[in-house]
Amino acid sequence: MISKDALFALSLFPYLGFLWFISRSKQMPRLALYGFYGTLVFVGVTIPAGIYAKVHYGKALANVDWLHGGAEVFLTLANILVVLGFWQAVRQLKLKTSTDKTHV
Repeated sequence: MISKDALFALSLFPYLGFLWFISRSKQMPRLALYGFYGTLVFVGVTIPAGIYAKVHYGKALANVDWLHGGAEVFLTLANILVVLGFWQAVRQLKLKTSTDKTHV
């Protein structure tokens, strides 16, 4: 049976593929793209934080509040960027649609 750590490591490859494809898309809002890359930063921060929690405190990351909260800040910021990026894109599309209708 595959371990959860190995499964986690393997899950990075599809996500990296996703990032590769959306980076080349002309339709992906830039701010949302930064948010998706921010999720990768969150993973990069969480791994050493989890190791530190285990080595220094002998606990899982989820049980060391200050480390867990610090790592989660990166996920929160990434999510905010994704939402703002798509919100901005929808707003621009609505504006474009409404100006196209007035020029007809």
